[in-house]
This record gives sequence, structure tokens and C-alpha cells, in this order.
Amino acid sequence: MRWAARAWPWWPAGGMIACLLYVAMPDGRASAVMSAVVGSGAVALVLAGVRRKPAGRRGPWWIFGAGLVAWVAGDEIYAYDAFVTGTHPYPSWADACYLAAYPLFVISLFRLTRDRRPRDFAALLDAAMIATGLGLVYWLFVIGPIVRDDATPIAVRMVTAAYPTAGVLLVAVVGPLLIRPGRRSPSLWMLTFGSAAAAAGNVGYTLLPGLHPALDRLVFGVFLFSYFCFAGAALHPSGDAPEPPRAAPHDGWQRIAVLSASTLLVPLMLFIEAHRANEHADVEAIGVGAVVLFLLMLIRLSGFFATVQRQAHQLERLAMADELTGLANRRLFEQNLAVALRGGLVQVAVLDLNGFKEVNDTFGHAAGDRLLTVVAQRLREAVRDDDVVARMGGDEFAVLVREVSPAAMSAIAERIGASLRRPVEANGQQLLVSASVGTAGNEDGADVTWDEMLRRADAAMYAAKRAGGGRHLRYTAELDAQATVRARAGAELREALEAGQFHLVYQPIVQLPEGRIVSVEALVRWSHPERGFVSPAEFVPIAEETGLIVELGEWILRQACARAVAWHREYGAAAPQRISVNVSARQLAEPGFAGLVAAVLTETGLRPEQLVVELTETAVFDGGQALRTVEALHRRGVRIALDDFGTGHSSLTLLRTVPVDVLKVDKSFVDKVTMAGRHAVIATALIQVSDGLGLQAVAEGVETAEQAEELFRLGYRLAQGYHFGKPVAQPDFTRATRAVRVR
Repeated sequence: MRWAARAWPWWPAGGMIACLLYVAMPDGRASAVMSAVVGSGAVALVLAGVRRKPAGRRGPWWIFGAGLVAWVAGDEIYAYDAFVTGTHPYPSWADACYLAAYPLFVISLFRLTRDRRPRDFAALLDAAMIATGLGLVYWLFVIGPIVRDDATPIAVRMVTAAYPTAGVLLVAVVGPLLIRPGRRSPSLWMLTFGSAAAAAGNVGYTLLPGLHPALDRLVFGVFLFSYFCFAGAALHPSGDAPEPPRAAPHDGWQRIAVLSASTLLVPLMLFIEAHRANEHADVEAIGVGAVVLFLLMLIRLSGFFATVQRQAHQLERLAMADELTGLANRRLFEQNLAVALRGGLVQVAVLDLNGFKEVNDTFGHAAGDRLLTVVAQRLREAVRDDDVVARMGGDEFAVLVREVSPAAMSAIAERIGASLRRPVEANGQQLLVSASVGTAGNEDGADVTWDEMLRRADAAMYAAKRAGGGRHLRYTAELDAQATVRARAGAELREALEAGQFHLVYQPIVQLPEGRIVSVEALVRWSHPERGFVSPAEFVPIAEETGLIVELGEWILRQACARAVAWHREYGAAAPQRISVNVSARQLAEPGFAGLVAAVLTETGLRPEQLVVELTETAVFDGGQALRTVEALHRRGVRIALDDFGTGHSSLTLLRTVPVDVLKVDKSFVDKVTMAGRHAVIATALIQVSDGLGLQAVAEGVETAEQAEELFRLGYRLAQGYHFGKPVAQPDFTRATRAVRVR
């Protein structure tokens, strides 16, 4: 029961009470009866506890119970002598029973308190060292004088010396328990208390004979304390299972201190014997003890050093391997690359998985880990056994190939790319990924360092990603020149944003046929102080690559929303109903973007339905965080428009998965809408799809009146383009731009 398990301290407390009662009894016969009764009760409780234990744990407890039976037999014989003969011969059969119990106690305690692992051998050595040190002290001060006392019969001397020897053995078993790290169970605590009390009783029985009646009874009373502790240990549930494994075998300061003290006992005893006026100085015993301790310590240290060396090798292997995939990690790859560059032709490939973040976001990290494991296996299969494959971190991998030409390395890269394009099954899902691969080599004969080689392969890999991903590019010097230009442009973008060189212009979106402005699209422009106008096609991709698009996009959103609110105050009903803001894939990938939009709407006072967020099909094609952001915006009331519709991956599929309000038909379908035949088919199909799904369709890039008239005839009621007005800082909302002739 739980209360009984928690109440285990009552057993040692009961033992202390029994010990005090034993001391208080003036009659030796009554105390002998009490000792026999308590011992018999303890044996009965221990045997009952053993029967309840699992079969695999009964063996040591049966041995322990046998030792306790021998103890009680000694008490019974002692009580018989007290009642029948009235004398206590020494030595007697009671002493034989008492002493016979201790080997059984030592064996059972050692098996009960040690887990069966290699660490047990170290515990055995510790016990032997403690026993040797204490045994030397006992020999010099207790056993030696007893053995050399020729006036005492040999039997008396042997029994007298045996009691402290038994105490030494118990201390040797219990001592390591007190200094080992880790949590101790209640059963182990009670075994420790009882053994320590028995050892103390043996020492007192030898060293304190006849000094005082109360002390004599106290020496015998501590054995009653042991009876109570042993019974409690056998009955407690924690004695049913082995001790929990310790976290890591290590030698704490307590263990080191005890073992050091045990070894220092030899020189201490030698010093005492040298200064003691004793004609029987036992130098031989000290010498034997020193040799034994030296050998035990030597064995102990050899095991310690072997453990340290084994653990050092394990740590080294772990430090050089990726835990998830088992591949080499970045550190080991760099070491192998540095060695390979000193020996000849080397080729390096660095690859990055496309769409890995979306896999984690959509299917969870378990699926992502499974994907990385499969990728690692396929990379191993794509190269030779002596080539090095490493996981550099995240979803980036690297391959080191020796003694192959650039053409052969390109073939390997293509083979890797093809193997990774095969679907990967994870958690019941078919995952599709690809890899952008960059390669570099030292075939030009230049003395290239390992970090420069990795930098070149990285540059080629990022160029492959910028080119659309899922392809292979080889490093050329031109990539560095392009990177320099991009870095310079990125710095200029940061400076331009801080200096206020960006401004917004607004292109009207009109309602057909009257041409009234019902909405505007906010577009960013850069006026460079030296280069003048910089095209968005030039700086927006750089802003995307550097991450500056997030900060720039926030600035555009705030400016556009604030301007829309100002127009409503100034023009009233003539102001545009909505304002459109383009949002990049990088912005949608930010988990906090939906919250940012909500905060801007609150700060500026623009209603959510008055804001249109324009995004491309590619921004949400892979789902993940981008799709979750779009869904969060739509739930807040913000309208969603798909820009350049019809030119992305799978437009019709997106209409089922993305909450869309507006389709902006790409200019490429508008340019030839007035031509006869098949040119107007797509524009016609798209307006029918929009009407069927209840969406608004906006025709982009309208440049002529004929295009506007034909689009109106097909069913389009919203359009934008140079025919209706170019992007300007302040559109004229007071008049229609240009009406469409209705035939």
C-alpha cells in the first residue's frame, strides 16, 4: 500500500526504540528473551517479504534470510544458556551461529545493492580497497594484539578476532553505497542502516568488553535496530526491483576521497608504528597491506583509464557524425576536404533541398526527418564508397569526390538530382522535393583552400536556386562578379530605404464600360540620386534575395493604407473603393505577417475589406506557412487577389485550395484578345471560370480601346492598363479615364 511505502522511516525508528528498551532492562534474562523474540519476528517478516518478490529477485533475499536465521539461532542459544545454565561460555555455539551469518550477509548485500553491469567490477575493487585499509587498522590495533596474546586460549583469540573482521567486511560492502552518486531507494537505505549498526556492534563487542553494563547492553541493543531495518527492507516495495541505473558511471569527489583515505592509511600506520613504544611493531602487516592496496589501486586506475579512453573515442565519433542521418557532419567534411586538397584533383558538390520548409510546416518535423534520412541514403547510393557525403546542417548536404573530371562531376550531380526527384514516402504521404546543386573543383591547378572550395560550391548552389531551383550549376568566376553586384545593390537598397528614396505610385483599376476608377494598385518606385529611375524588375529580386523585401513590404503597406484613408477623407464617395498591395512569397512566409497587416489596418483606420492583397500563384503553390498566412488574412476580411493568373504552376487547382476573391488575368492573354480565332479562347474561358466561382476578374495590361471593347464584350467588368492611366502619385478620381464604346 502507498501509505506503507511512504512510512518506511518508522522501521528505523522502531529499531531505535527497541534498542533503548533493551538498554533499560536490568535483567539479563529478559533482555535475552527480547532479543530472541525480535529476531524471530524479523526472520518471519523477511521470509514473508521474500515470498512476495519477483522470482528473479528472490535469490539474494533467500541468502540474506539464511544469514538472519543464523543470527536468530545464536540469540536462541544465548537465551538458552541464560535460562538453563545461567552462564555464557565464550566461545560458544552462539558465537559460531553469529559468525556464520556474516558471509551470507556480505554475499546477499553485494548482490542486492549492485546492478549487474561492468561497473560492478569497479565497485568490487572499491570494497576491496576499503576493506584492506580498515583491515590493516584492525590488525594493528585489535586483531594483532589479540593474536599475539599467548595467555589467551587460541579458540578465544580466533573468535575475538573474527567479530571485528566481520565488521570490516560489512563496512566494505556498505561503504561504497554511502558515497556513490544517484538516488537511493528506501529498501537500500534500511539495508545500509542495518549493516552499519551491525558493524558498529561488532566493533563495540570487541573493543568495549566489560567497561560498563549500560555500554555492554547498548552493544547488544544495536543488533535489535538491525533486525527492524532488515525486516523493513525486505517488506518495502522498492526491494522488489533492482536499483535504478545511474545516469553515467563516474567517480565523484566522495568516492575519490574515501579511496584516497584508504590508501593513505598505510603510511599513517607506518608513521604510528614508528613512533609508538611497541616492541611488537608489525612492519610485515603494513608491508602486505601496502602491496595489496597498490595492486588494487593499479587495477582500479587501469579500468578507469580504459573507460576514459573508450568514452573519448565514442565522443570523437559522435562529434564527427550527424545524429539524424549518420553522415559525416560539417567538421568532418571540412577535415576530409582539407586532406584531399593536398593530394590531387578534388570535386565538391553542395546541394540544398527545395521545399523542405514546407514539408516541415505541412506534415510535421517527423516527416521532415524521414525525408532527410531518405535523402542521405540516396546520396550514398549515388556516389562511390570512398567518396564523402555529409550533412552540413538543416537541409543542406555536401559531397566530396576525388580524382574525377568536371564533366564526370556534372554527371554525378545530375544523377543526384534525378534520384532526389523520386517521391519519398513519409507518414503515409508522398513527398516531392528537388535539390539545387552547385559544384566546384581544383582542376585549374590553383592552390585552393578548403573554405574557398566550399564557398565556390555554395555560390554555384545559390545561383542555381535563383535560376529557379531544382537544377545544377558549376562555379565560374562570373558568379563572383554577379554576387559582388548583388551585394552592392543590397547595400544601396538598405541605404535607399533609410534615406527615403522609395515612393509609391498608383495605377487605376476601372469599371467597364464607364471607366470610373473603383480601385488602385500601389506600386513602388526607386529614385536613385545618381542613376535616376531604377526599375522594380531590377531591385525587387535583390530585395527578395537579401530579405529586405520584408522591411520594404511593410513600408509599402503602411504608406498605401494611410494614403487610401486620406483619399476617403478628401474625396468621399469619389475615392477608390479598394487599394491593392503586392505581397511577396518571402513576406507570406513570415509567421507574423497576418498580425502585421491587422496592426497596420488598426493604426491607419482602413477597413479590412478595403484592402486587397495581391500575390502570385508561385507564392502559395507549395502551401505551408504562406497558405496559412493567406487564410488568416482572408478570415480577417482582407480580400485576396491572384496576380498574373494563368501563368503559374496549376491555376485551377489553386482556386480550390486558396481563398481567392479576385483573378487578375495576365497581360499575355489580353494582348491578342482582339485577334480572330484561338487567341481569345483563354480570355473567354477565364471570365467564365470567374463568373462560375463567384470571383471578380480584372484584365491586366489593357493598352488600346479595341482591347477594352472586346474584353467588355466577353464579360469583363474590371480592367487596368496604360489605356486607362499610367501609375502616378496622385490619380484623378473626379472624372472617368476613358469610356468604352458599347455596341
